[in-house]
Amino acid sequence: MTTSPEIKLKELLEEFGVAMLVTHNSAGDFRARPMALADVEADGSVWFATDRNAEKVNELTGDNRAAVTMQSSTKFVSLTGTASLVDDREKVRKLWKMAWSVWFPGGKDDPNILLLKVVGKEGEYWDNSGINGLKYLIAAGKALITGKRAELDDDPKIHSKVEL
Repeated sequence: MTTSPEIKLKELLEEFGVAMLVTHNSAGDFRARPMALADVEADGSVWFATDRNAEKVNELTGDNRAAVTMQSSTKFVSLTGTASLVDDREKVRKLWKMAWSVWFPGGKDDPNILLLKVVGKEGEYWDNSGINGLKYLIAAGKALITGKRAELDDDPKIHSKVEL
């Protein structure tokens, strides 16, 4: 059964627990920081919990463009879109993870918790795990022998850009 690139992107997003969130500071420069993923929605939107006094909140208030990147040794995901700050106590309770107590000692009712949702405009992934890794090695070996560039971008199991 063939999985669509949209489904593949969502499946890959769900495999990660931490992502790098990239925002723009007031000077327009990029700023990246690791964030624990709180949730992944069916449309590929991702949720994070943050402190309402964090610098990223100010950055997103000035410029809501954001990028989210994830990486393992064989899988890579990039998501670009817009971020919004969501002050929804019920959603916080639904998404709450005990590990967040390190940052929010007041628990799920800590008044400093603010949710951050990134709605993707475009996603892209590269999956070199399992059989895909073998396909990559074969293509790379062939490229080395022939002196021609390895071409794997036409296989949506390995790589695809997804409009969201």
